[in-house]
Amino acid sequence: MQTISRNVADLERYIGTQLLTRTTRKISLTDAGAAYVAAAKVILEQIADAERIAAGEFVEPRGDLVLSAPELFGRLYVLPVITEFLKNYPEINIKLVLSDRNLDLLDEQIDMVVRIGHLPDSGMIATRVGSVRGVICASPEFLQAHGAPRRPQDLTKMPCISTYGTHLTSGWRFVDPDKGSPIELAVALRLQTSAGALRDAAVDGVGIARLLHYQAYDALQSGKLSLVLEEYELPPFPIHLLHAAHSHMPLKMRRFLDFSGPRLRESLAHFSRKS
Repeated sequence: MQTISRNVADLERYIGTQLLTRTTRKISLTDAGAAYVAAAKVILEQIADAERIAAGEFVEPRGDLVLSAPELFGRLYVLPVITEFLKNYPEINIKLVLSDRNLDLLDEQIDMVVRIGHLPDSGMIATRVGSVRGVICASPEFLQAHGAPRRPQDLTKMPCISTYGTHLTSGWRFVDPDKGSPIELAVALRLQTSAGALRDAAVDGVGIARLLHYQAYDALQSGKLSLVLEEYELPPFPIHLLHAAHSHMPLKMRRFLDFSGPRLRESLAHFSRKS
């Protein structure tokens, strides 16, 4: 840490301006520091492009590709595409990072990510591959013991469980099917955990679960979970493949995008529709 601080101080003296604001609690970028970081990222991307050219990545699909996806979604839908892709492109190696956090592509040096939910405005390039419903479900045994909710407000009197994330939070949102107006409820969550564990907890009758349709799909098909409040669901969440803008996209990325896009659209097609 001392070496990093000394190097930053040397850089500030060399440039002639302060790049960081330091307090006892945190360190933050000054306006000059933020501009310097942005310019440095552009330069690093240009260097990376030059290295790809030298390595032949713009001529032949080869090299290392780093991808990221939500953990359960990645295992169920992205990994099968990757294994098929690798059979067709022996000169490409893939690192798949499974995480339910929205990792920063540039900071984490990730080439492409799967994002579920509405995207903020950014300089990233998004390719839509599908959409998925957010569903409310519970085990038949739970519904028999507690009764099925007839309207979203009934959930405030029931044990509820949810994943942690940006689109599924303790403030559960719905749409009034008659008026089209939004409904938001503050529910008391008895359990928050990862999607796979939450599905298992819902099957065990812990509470009413808010999940994405693909997370609950197998349990719904087998009858271990049942849907409720379908008429109050929000519009489906979009699913995108997201990558940084490149003046020249490496062939390894172009090949993966062209290969994975149609396959993901096909496997995800039924998740946006009510059965």
